[in-house]
Amino acid sequence: MKTRYTFGGDEHIYVEMDEEMSLDAFFKSLSMSNAVRDAKIPGVTEICPANASFQVRFDPDVTHPDEMLKRIQELEAKAEDAEKRMTTRIVEVPVFYRDPWTHETLMRFRERHQDPQGTDLDYAARINGYDSVDAFIEAHHSAPWFVSMVGFVSGLPFLYQLVEREKQIEVPKYVRPRTDTPKLTVGYGGCFSCVYSVRGAGGYQMFGITPMPIYDPRQQTSYLRDFMVFFRPGDIVKWKPIDRAEYDRITAEVEANTWSPRTAEVTFDLAEFNADMADTNKKLMEALDDA
Repeated sequence: MKTRYTFGGDEHIYVEMDEEMSLDAFFKSLSMSNAVRDAKIPGVTEICPANASFQVRFDPDVTHPDEMLKRIQELEAKAEDAEKRMTTRIVEVPVFYRDPWTHETLMRFRERHQDPQGTDLDYAARINGYDSVDAFIEAHHSAPWFVSMVGFVSGLPFLYQLVEREKQIEVPKYVRPRTDTPKLTVGYGGCFSCVYSVRGAGGYQMFGITPMPIYDPRQQTSYLRDFMVFFRPGDIVKWKPIDRAEYDRITAEVEANTWSPRTAEVTFDLAEFNADMADTNKKLMEALDDA
């Protein structure tokens, strides 16, 4: 991987690890972000990590842009040698696939889609070579997902599927974005799944909806009282298919502040994952059963 550095005006430096997303690029980005933070370079005001890159905002009156670039580049070797291992958590996220709300929305915006005659799930299953929507849904929830970035919209996680590259689901975004997407829609664009934290415009394919709030600026949800955003980079997600009855039950418990997501502490080691993905994923998913 060849790291690319570019300026964003006088106050930003953008550092891109690779042109395509990979866990190696993510871990290097995370290590470099941490290294910049630990270095306490004078003038740095903000560090914003992304899927395989990060951006540094700084005050050019404190540290000249050329000097800031030099200081950041000097940290790259340290990031290359950093241990690609982290203690994190796995979270079970319930998903009501083929729900009525995203279905109504996707049919309303059918003229903006690659396949106006079907549904988003029909299209995604077909172009990924699955014989049925049920088989495609199983592929979506049968392996864990890695939260590589949180942002774009407040609290929205980007999730990267923990499988071999050739097995990864890939689905293009809508031809033209929608002006509406239900809150907590489980979407898909490119190689990333996501959860829409708020209602609004969007272009990702819509597969279902979760009853689990992931963003609460008022911090009234029981498990969001300490911080308004649930997900953080490095989290691992296990999707759990649910039906309408389960969706309604969880929704009622969320409103009563008696529900919280199942979580478990796990260790993710990139070398172990690359050596045996199936066994690593099995251990990650089983950690929730032991919690």
